[in-house]
Amino acid sequence: DVIHGYKTIFPINLGMASSFDPKAVELAARIAATEASSAGVHWTFAPMVDIARDARWGRVSEGSGEDNFLGIQMAVANVKGFQGDDLSKNNTILACTKHFAAYGAAEAGRDYNTVDMSERVLRETYLPAFKATVDAGVKTFMTSFNEIAGVPSTGSKFLIRDVLKGEWNFDGMVVTDYTSINEMVAHGFANDNKNAGELAMNAGVDMDMVGGVYMNYLKQSYDEGKVTLAQIDDACKRILDVKYDLGLFEDPYRYSDEKREKATIYKPEFLDASLEIAKKSLVLLKNNNSILPLKANQKIAFVGPLVSDEFNIIGSWAALGDRTGFATSVKKGVTNYLKNVSNVTFDQGVEIQSAKRDWMQKALDNAKNADVIVAVMGERENMTGEAASQTNIDLPGLQKEFLAELKKLGKPIVLVLLNGRPLT
Repeated sequence: DVIHGYKTIFPINLGMASSFDPKAVELAARIAATEASSAGVHWTFAPMVDIARDARWGRVSEGSGEDNFLGIQMAVANVKGFQGDDLSKNNTILACTKHFAAYGAAEAGRDYNTVDMSERVLRETYLPAFKATVDAGVKTFMTSFNEIAGVPSTGSKFLIRDVLKGEWNFDGMVVTDYTSINEMVAHGFANDNKNAGELAMNAGVDMDMVGGVYMNYLKQSYDEGKVTLAQIDDACKRILDVKYDLGLFEDPYRYSDEKREKATIYKPEFLDASLEIAKKSLVLLKNNNSILPLKANQKIAFVGPLVSDEFNIIGSWAALGDRTGFATSVKKGVTNYLKNVSNVTFDQGVEIQSAKRDWMQKALDNAKNADVIVAVMGERENMTGEAASQTNIDLPGLQKEFLAELKKLGKPIVLVLLNGRPLT
């Protein structure tokens, strides 16, 4: 899962989409592929191109937002970045368009929940980004966990055989999401795992991720005439084709090179690119009375649960990103920038998600003496991502209460949000 960087971490995908800069996104994917491929990874389960319009859904952080046109641009940029212009090169990897389809439309923003919509809405809103990646040459697709109108995507002949492989002429391979063949039993769509495997093969699924269903039952299903040899041959051919495209028949170990890995990871130009793309991903919502930019001679109180954070700052789903202090916290960044920090204070005030008030008063006292308050607030990294839906998308914990207390001081406040979803 190389989603927004391998070792060199970029902003979360929603942040990169906020740059409105497909070239920056393509560069991030190219760097991620270069690092990952040097470490032995030759396939990533990205990009996620799901359109998501309910911020309660945790995986909104992994996509490019709610807009169709923007989603298409970002999807294509990611495919180009990961796959490059020649998959047989040892610094390119397979991209995987996911989650096919409409996973981002789960009812009530609840992960894995059902989806129910007309075919018109499906085709106008949720399928275009998927189609764009086919046109861009993506080699693999992943089916989604959800059902649409009662039919799980992994068992949907309409989605896979009719639309993807038929209308769109997709010539790559289709893999399930993690055990989603098995989960058709839980959906009530299949009688048992064997039956689920038959439904998946008939629908056009080529590879079973982790579930072991094809491995355990496909021969029996073939012997009973439940699946055909032509279907099995087609699935095998598609899988072998992408391995051939990667050059794995020529050299199965071409992606395993410790010397190249050591020379590639954290190249200075990669870290520079990460910084530049992070700058582009920042979104300034408003700047009343021109509070920003801050001035070095102002007394500034930096407060908030994320002001010194180096763990959560790299976001959810951060592959092999280093959470042990490799990232630069706001405090460290400001300190490095100012050199003389006699005019600034740093206080946590409250935790991200707790009812503890022990540090709040000290933070308020320091803020009282400042010209400007910078409040650095938001979420823990694991509050968004897979299986991280929320019923409440307010600032968590006591952060709103703390913000209200800061406001009583009558000082200008700059609120910096580090979050994986839009917050109220």
